[in-house]
Amino acid sequence: MLTKNARLTLLRRTSWSGFVYIAFLMVGIWPLAHFFPSQPPAWGPEQIARYYAENRIGIRAGMVLVLLGSMFYVPWTAILARLVERVEGKPGILTYCQIIAGGCNVLLTAYPAGWWLLAAFRPERDPQLVQLLNDISWSQFLGVITPFYFVPISIAYAALADDSGEPPVIPRWVGWFNIWFELSLLPLVVIFWFHAGPFAWNGIFGFYLPFSLFWVWFFVMTWTLHRALPRLEDHLTFTEPA
Repeated sequence: MLTKNARLTLLRRTSWSGFVYIAFLMVGIWPLAHFFPSQPPAWGPEQIARYYAENRIGIRAGMVLVLLGSMFYVPWTAILARLVERVEGKPGILTYCQIIAGGCNVLLTAYPAGWWLLAAFRPERDPQLVQLLNDISWSQFLGVITPFYFVPISIAYAALADDSGEPPVIPRWVGWFNIWFELSLLPLVVIFWFHAGPFAWNGIFGFYLPFSLFWVWFFVMTWTLHRALPRLEDHLTFTEPA
């Protein structure tokens, strides 16, 4: 059984897991795989295949890093659920929504990385198949986002519905920021309709705005967690060994 101090230490360390996740994601996608900016969906099979052949080593290294980073969203989900549960008073609907949505995001990070690795695995593969794997990767990474929606929704609801009369565990402005973040994610579901323009997966609404706010969101929520840590610790029920 963990002692009280061990549990508190674990809670504090877990509060940094989101930064580890986003750092692995950014380094893997940007300087290693050179996926920032993303390949235009209007590119043809030969152009896509050539891109993967010329950047094979970087793509492999970057996507392995993304795969490793995806596991750190597990403890990040756990501590966000703990934050929401502190507002609810006990595990409730919002807490369970946070856990399930966070678990889905682990898969929505890991599976696209696996598809990208497969696309770079055989340079001699038919360009049509490389393009298909590339389409699947970007579509899943950005477009199949709806299970993640309940991550910011549950945080926003907890922040704005808190009527305990105590100083809020989640500041109201953090709740409004999560609504803004959620709204920035909504256009991602239409990337399947566009090969070019602001709503394509290399456009302002299909990539740059949500991806940038995703980065900012981790800073905001890490600050929120560190601000709330003393109250999360006080709310824990410990059973010390005799």
